[in-house]
Amino acid sequence: MSTLRPAKVGFVVSVAVLGVLYGVVAGQQGWAPSRLVQKAQTQAEALVTDNPFSYLVPRVYDRHGARVVRPEAVQPGLTLVSSMWDTPDGWERRVQLLSTDGEAVHEWRLGYDLFEDDSYLHGTHLLPNGDLVVNVEYVGTARLDACGNVLWRLPRRTHHSVARAEDGTFWIPAQMGDRTTDYPGLDEPVLPEQILHVSADGRVLDTFDVIDLLLDNGLARYFFRRHGPHPSGELLHLNDVEPLPSTMAASYPLFDAGDLLVSLRDLHLVFVFDPETRTIKWHSFGPFIRQHDPDFMGNGQIGVFDNNPDGTHRGTVLGGSRILVLEPPSDSVRIRFPTARSDTFYTEAGGKWQQLADGHLLLTEAQAGRVAEVDSTGRTVWEWIRTPTDARVPEILDGARYDLTPADVEAWTCSADEPESTAQAR
Repeated sequence: MSTLRPAKVGFVVSVAVLGVLYGVVAGQQGWAPSRLVQKAQTQAEALVTDNPFSYLVPRVYDRHGARVVRPEAVQPGLTLVSSMWDTPDGWERRVQLLSTDGEAVHEWRLGYDLFEDDSYLHGTHLLPNGDLVVNVEYVGTARLDACGNVLWRLPRRTHHSVARAEDGTFWIPAQMGDRTTDYPGLDEPVLPEQILHVSADGRVLDTFDVIDLLLDNGLARYFFRRHGPHPSGELLHLNDVEPLPSTMAASYPLFDAGDLLVSLRDLHLVFVFDPETRTIKWHSFGPFIRQHDPDFMGNGQIGVFDNNPDGTHRGTVLGGSRILVLEPPSDSVRIRFPTARSDTFYTEAGGKWQQLADGHLLLTEAQAGRVAEVDSTGRTVWEWIRTPTDARVPEILDGARYDLTPADVEAWTCSADEPESTAQAR
């Protein structure tokens, strides 16, 4: 039986060590072949049906496409959705504007060269001129024109939501990067989160460290109400930031126009703070579980998408996901949706909602690949469900109704001749 000489052993070990080191650095710097490996990994993860962050999830409904239940009741407009589409070249990120019959009136296709990353889309905002601001989850934010030309990029690990303020700026959640134990009382490394205030041309105007906000306002006790380790170092899971419009401010005695409504999923916490003084004016903990997308509704009310997960496939123990209505400062809580007339509705993770002008709700059932409009009694008047792939269906992470017609979309122009700019982190 032959043995390797010491020199050969040293050579083999050296090559192995160098290979490992190169792999680590290549992954960090994006050198070849890291992007190919990452894309293969992303495609493989899409086949894991119990992964709440994959873009293929178990099929729930035995139908797909648009279903108009009550045509006369559907709120006019076009519905924006973001998801993944299966193409001959692999899965592709798209944002589409849908008509009531489910036809794509317009779409933006976001190639993987946008940030050299394969992450999915989560957080969109459509401007009246056809510009689209969109988050590539935990990678960055970009603004595109109606033709998909990139107007600017912001590489700041942004995620979940994009909200436009009245002055044309944007409020966007972002992760700060490496895990740290720099905060008092947090011995376990956690991922800090920031709220970014971003200009219309993609410059970061201000940043707010969310852990510091809670510490400075005496709310550190919520850090310790969650038991067990934090997966991937996540303590907060910031998933929404919404400014209070001046048109609604008078109905909220505790708040002022421009105050920000914030959701921290993993702390089951929603709060409102003044970005000028960094003072938290109100917070709510407890009536919801791993919530998403709190919104100012007017009339002094705040609506919250309560995911209400219970570990079952369709929320059979706790009854599924809900839309709750809170009224500060009394903190009264009522269930706006579902009602006894509602279809089943549940998404363990993700999910968004929108109050429409006629009082209807547009609901994004993310992990069922479904967007539905329900009337004031909770009955479905319209829905659109992604086309399945075998026993799975692509998630829909954003759904929003815009007061647009196909004629409005046809009038959009492109800015292809404008130079692209890249917004750098401040």
